[in-house]
Amino acid sequence: MLSHPARLYRTLAAAEMVTWALLLAGMAGKYLLGLGDLGVRLGGGIHGFVFLGYTLVTVLVAIDRRWPVRELALGLGSAILPFLTVPFERHAERAGLLPDTWRLRTDRPAGVLERLVGWAVRQPIPAAALALVGLAAVFSGLLWLGPPWQWLA
Repeated sequence: MLSHPARLYRTLAAAEMVTWALLLAGMAGKYLLGLGDLGVRLGGGIHGFVFLGYTLVTVLVAIDRRWPVRELALGLGSAILPFLTVPFERHAERAGLLPDTWRLRTDRPAGVLERLVGWAVRQPIPAAALALVGLAAVFSGLLWLGPPWQWLA
């Protein structure tokens, strides 16, 4: 899957949509059915981690394929509103933004970001391990900060 950007993106877009459903179900259980906050904690935690993964993969694919800034913003924004990642993924597929192979696996990178993404696509196992450690660190930091609505208070 790591060697096929379209499949990787499709999988994370679907996972992001499913985790939105988990979070919303947990919220319904808590606020409408009085079931407590376990569903929100579990659904929110899973959703948060998948959200970070989807964001990372969106940026990697955008850099590799040289997406216009508008498409990158739409891709990232699709994760903020529930259930938009799959429609965006389908749009990106139709627009030719999701290839079967990574461009930077063979093309010469231009600039620091392309060099970094080029290394990641040529070394997928160490890059995936590094990405998971980085995502876990960011996720842990965000958990330490508390729920997002408390950051604004």
